[in-house]
Amino acid sequence: MQTEYDGLPLKRTWKIWWELIRPHTLTAAFVPVLLGTVIALLEDGVNWLLFAAMMIASILIQAATNLFNEYYDFKRGLDTEESVGIGGGIVRHGMTPRLIMNLALGMYAIALIIGIYICAASSWWLAAVGLVCMLVGYLYTGGPLPISYTPFGELFSGLFMGFLIILIAFFIQTGDVSSTAILIAIPSGILVGLINLSNNLRDHDGDKAHGRKTMPVMMGRKNALTFMAIMFAFSYLWLVGLVLTGNATAWILLAFLSIPKAMAAIKGFVGKTQPITMVPAMKATAQTNTFFGLLMAIGLFISYLI
Repeated sequence: MQTEYDGLPLKRTWKIWWELIRPHTLTAAFVPVLLGTVIALLEDGVNWLLFAAMMIASILIQAATNLFNEYYDFKRGLDTEESVGIGGGIVRHGMTPRLIMNLALGMYAIALIIGIYICAASSWWLAAVGLVCMLVGYLYTGGPLPISYTPFGELFSGLFMGFLIILIAFFIQTGDVSSTAILIAIPSGILVGLINLSNNLRDHDGDKAHGRKTMPVMMGRKNALTFMAIMFAFSYLWLVGLVLTGNATAWILLAFLSIPKAMAAIKGFVGKTQPITMVPAMKATAQTNTFFGLLMAIGLFISYLI
């Protein structure tokens, strides 16, 4: 069945729904949960039902955050049919803003129900942490002063969708938070923040024109790219430090196999000003986070087996 909104055909196909949740961003929810769980496996054991619940809830919150972003960017006039990197449910496929908001709230509701189960099986202190995470997801583009309009978008995304998710995934399995989990979570949090930075590098000109004060707008495109390169290097050197200080197995250095993706991300932004030309670099940034986290998890799992 097709209807229309503002003269645009509504094509509710699986591909449109899939694009709507921006699947390339979901690794930022998937990898930290996996990594936190593998760290827990080394120190204790794993309840696989809790792992599955945490994974589903995290992915739902990330997808809902993307929908909030779509809704509020449309409302503020930032998204057009020519915009790059958006789901385009409203401006391209004729979905109503109300439908997008209801989808986001529905995902939050399911995540909340799953969260109740997680809290009942682990600790009710997590309820407060989970609600804060959900609130930040909404306030990233919602509210009177969206986080995405400030230079702190990278910090909040890295902290809440990278660093903190690892610790929650670890905590629900062990009932505690170890120094090892904290130390291993740091580079993962940085790389999730860099996914956000790559988005803001692409949107630099449009954000500046609309009054957004993102990190690239405040620092300048060139300085922001230099900062990204430094943070990539820091993340890899951090792993070396963990191994040399005896805080992690040398197997986590498998993550160094993701360096070509990090280099491709940096090179992909150099000299680029048009949003469409920066899409490959953005994808490489997200892939760096994915491969870095997965390779670390594989390395940790190998150390568990031997």
